[in-house]
Amino acid sequence: MAEVQTNTQSGELSQRFIEFVMMEAQNAALFLGQIPNPQTGKGEVNLELAKMFIDQLGMIQDKTRGNLTNEEAAVLRNTLSNLQMAFVEVSRQVREGTTESATPPEPEAEAAEPTAPAPSSETTEPPSAAQSESESRKKFTKSYGA
Repeated sequence: MAEVQTNTQSGELSQRFIEFVMMEAQNAALFLGQIPNPQTGKGEVNLELAKMFIDQLGMIQDKTRGNLTNEEAAVLRNTLSNLQMAFVEVSRQVREGTTESATPPEPEAEAAEPTAPAPSSETTEPPSAAQSESESRKKFTKSYGA
């Protein structure tokens, strides 16, 4: 009896996990302009928000590696791959001007090194903490060819 109950619970958790992945993917697709905005009925592109949802799915994939069923891992892997390819395509269209982005891309802002704030009497953070924060940001920045 306990084994049946455990299998039922794990099946429900598996289904919830897949629904979570699909919900995140739907949000990314919305911001890639693949799903019309419910308020306007038009597809709207916001690459920054789309990238955030794609990166979250990537983080989930990294953090759950080895802990997913074959079905869960396949759904996550395929969803993430499809979204990354869509992101690259939409980014290319935005650069070429065939698709309009809600937020203009800022390639120079990404390429520039973050500058540490000038020391002031209000700053309580030591300079080394500011440097480690900028290094941390570098580690978690992903690019999909945009």
